[in-house]
Parts: sequence; C-alpha cells; structure tokens
Amino acid sequence: MLYLSSGLLVLIGFAHSYLGERYILIRLFRREDLPRLFGGDDFTKRTLRFAWHITTLCWWGFAAILLLLARGEASPDVIGLIVGVTFTLHFLVALIGSRGKHLSWIVFLAVALLAVFASLNVSL
Repeated sequence: MLYLSSGLLVLIGFAHSYLGERYILIRLFRREDLPRLFGGDDFTKRTLRFAWHITTLCWWGFAAILLLLARGEASPDVIGLIVGVTFTLHFLVALIGSRGKHLSWIVFLAVALLAVFASLNVSL
C-alpha cells in the first residue's frame, strides 16, 4: 500500500504540474485583471507559477518518504534529509521563479539547512 501511495503521489505530481500549466495557469495569465505588484503583473504570474509547482515538489517529497517507509529504511535522519532536499528544491524554485522578490526563498533555505544539519548531526 505504501508503494502504491508513493507511486500515486509521483503520478499526481506530474499531472498537477503539466495539466495545471496547460489548462489553468496559461489561461489565467491571459487575464487583464491580475494584481499588479512591483510595477506590473510579472511578479503575480511568477508567484502563481512557482507556488503551483512547489505543491508538486512537496508531493514528491512525501512520495520519497512513503517509499522509504515501504522499504523499511525510514530512519529519522533519512527522513530529515528528504525534507532538506525537498525544501532545497523549494528554495531554488522560489528564488529563481520570483527572481528573489518573493521572500519565501529565505524561509525555504533556512528549513532546508536546518533539516539537513539536524539529520547529519551538525551543530550550528
């Protein structure tokens, strides 16, 4: 059951990103009434796009944890590393996707570093 649930999360992640981009985001971005922040609607579009795809990354992180649970390899340190990797990807997507304007990248980076350091038992 854990293998199946992990696989379903991987599949729904692909479907969510692809179909959301194709059928929701593209159509939404054609609208003229999007909020204009920082001088235009570019920030709004970028934020919606990276937030949409971060959801997929989160599901894939859960899929990895479920896979390890299924294999009996889910120690707290390994789960912490998966969380760290997942939030490293969140950090990169938010930083690049918003060109650094959406400050969530700072929190995602902090979560990633703390999770990885804790998992590797590194003191700050």
